[in-house]
Amino acid sequence: MIRVCLVDDQTLVRQGVRNLLELSEEIEVVGEAADGEEAIREIPGMNPDVVLLDMRMPILSGLDVLKALGEREQLPPTIILTTFDDDSIVLEGIRAGAKGYLLKDVSLEQLVTAIETVAAGGTLVKPVVTERLLKGLEGVRSKFPSLDRPDPLTERETEILRLMAGGYSNKEVANSLGVAEGTVKNHVSNILSKLGVRDRTRAVLKAFELGLV
Repeated sequence: MIRVCLVDDQTLVRQGVRNLLELSEEIEVVGEAADGEEAIREIPGMNPDVVLLDMRMPILSGLDVLKALGEREQLPPTIILTTFDDDSIVLEGIRAGAKGYLLKDVSLEQLVTAIETVAAGGTLVKPVVTERLLKGLEGVRSKFPSLDRPDPLTERETEILRLMAGGYSNKEVANSLGVAEGTVKNHVSNILSKLGVRDRTRAVLKAFELGLV
């Protein structure tokens, strides 16, 4: 079972998401929080595999939650709950450690797939809402340290980077390419080094910015 925590100040949203997830046999909702302060206080004790996090909340925002738990190294894999109007907030959230984003009108199938992907170590930074999202990347370079001119990627590294951008975990990439998971991990390390970033999410963002995927 994948343990999920819901963080949203709107009771109807939390109830709606919980009702959807109760239809899945693979997911268990282990707790809820109605504001950022409660989320920071309760999430470490819940020990969820995935957090679904609203960004616009009273007292403390979702961004505050990401930063606070990230600084304490207590941030579980987190998916931002967003709308098409939250592009800048999504970018800030990803920079603060979120693994991707979901639209609030998501279907059950999309929701479950997203949770499974992030729980397995993947990301959701993929070209579903990227046209508007990428416009926000124009101002990222100065705030988002990385090499302006990264070393060229090999053909296999580019192939793996595209799969990473699709939200695939190392295991899923390995299965897709018919190679060992350790081989994929080595390629991912090379990709991060060449792009001058420290994690998969930043690698995907940098790849979008540079037009590599």
